Amino acid sequence: MMELEQLNWSQPLDDFTAFQVTRGNVNARNPYSQYNLCDYTGDDALRVLNARIELCMQLGIDLDHLVMPRQVHGTKVTIIDDNYFQADITQQEDMLNGVDALITNLPDVCIGVNTADCVNIALCDPSTGVIAIAHAGWKGAAAHIARKTVEAMTKIGASLRHIHAVMGASICHDCFEVGDEVVDAFAKQKHDVSRIMKRNATTGKAHIDLRKACTLDMHAAGINPDYITEMGTCTRCQPDRYFSARRLGIDSGRTFTGILRHH
Repeated sequence: MMELEQLNWSQPLDDFTAFQVTRGNVNARNPYSQYNLCDYTGDDALRVLNARIELCMQLGIDLDHLVMPRQVHGTKVTIIDDNYFQADITQQEDMLNGVDALITNLPDVCIGVNTADCVNIALCDPSTGVIAIAHAGWKGAAAHIARKTVEAMTKIGASLRHIHAVMGASICHDCFEVGDEVVDAFAKQKHDVSRIMKRNATTGKAHIDLRKACTLDMHAAGINPDYITEMGTCTRCQPDRYFSARRLGIDSGRTFTGILRHH
């Protein structure tokens, strides 16, 4: 059975489930094995569909209530509402293209993102039922996708003081070596680089803490720091449990992270 690893909020929120799908049985010769739900990184389309169907069966939802964007490392946030479900398939695909964060207030709709080292952020406001999911690679994190997702949540009624956030497995500070152009990108976007970057004493190379950058961004947006949690698990350190582009290359599977509010 597909393993859904629960992401724990800072306090019990029984109506909201956040999870990520682990790889399952890994075949070293197949960088997409076992469970990959992402349909644009080169995997067999039928395998992807079967994985999505299995997930929906475990969640108890219809396949069309599993919604994920085609990500581009940007900061576009899309609202999934009745207009989305009234659109045809082509229109829905257009609405999801070039999107890196989703928001909805509909129950029993699982919104999710696919990551392979990038940060996955699930958010919810238990006072209004608004949920969100965001994908933050270094480009998105530098461009404040975490803050922009929070701001978009408030625009459809979420209350800042009630929003909770949890981050799943992603590349750790030690593993995320970057060029100085990445450090410069964060600095240009007004991040406090001194709090998210360190240099390897031996190589002199910079390392960015993506989870810390997103956490600070959510702090700046107004989320209570006590309401933000993270797994602290590294995808690159555990490639047999999570997909890691730095281990497997970009032609590989992605770890799906989802959130839904139960009716």
